[in-house]
Amino acid sequence: MNLALFDLDHTLLSGDSDYEWGQFLIDRGVLARELYEAQNARFFEQYKAGTLDIHEYLGFALGPLAAHSPQELAAWHGEFMRERILPMISPAARALVARHLGAGDLCAVVTATNSFVTAPIAREFGVPHLVATEPESVDGRFTGRVAGTPCFREGKIRRVEAWLEGRGRPLAAFADSCFYSDSHNDLPLLERVRRPVAVDPDAALAAEAARRGWPVISLR
Repeated sequence: MNLALFDLDHTLLSGDSDYEWGQFLIDRGVLARELYEAQNARFFEQYKAGTLDIHEYLGFALGPLAAHSPQELAAWHGEFMRERILPMISPAARALVARHLGAGDLCAVVTATNSFVTAPIAREFGVPHLVATEPESVDGRFTGRVAGTPCFREGKIRRVEAWLEGRGRPLAAFADSCFYSDSHNDLPLLERVRRPVAVDPDAALAAEAARRGWPVISLR
């Protein structure tokens, strides 16, 4: 069995699910447009520039989850999937995932975006495992805080290793392991797999992939 890891935002998706979730809530009138939209855009630019303080961002991003009931959140997420996520999934992205699943590879989506937003998206792709930032929950409601290590930059390595250890098979034990990502923020994990693949990469990752001879593909 080989290992196939997939970043989500701007990799399997043609956009950013976390950013779009915020915009979706703004458009629904759940969040104040003037305040939240500016902050959402600021954090998104920091992410692209590689300067994002993940703990500051998560304090911002997870707050809306704590302010609403699980029933409200679930209803909104169904609309979010139909309106924002499904249009961002290309046939090529579905085919890539299907090829690895069909080969019997152990597949996981590995994303910095929280698991509330991303679990239904992983299920849409048919990927059975999700390694994501986990929002803290107490008595069935989100608290607005993160549980454990954020799945971001070096944190992705720690979270993937912990997941694999739970399955009794460390990363080094796989004859072949690949990670598909668009972002220079994912260089730490890209460097740890046997076969890193840059997918519609940002400028920094494109330059690094060219320097190292990594394959570059497009799912657009």
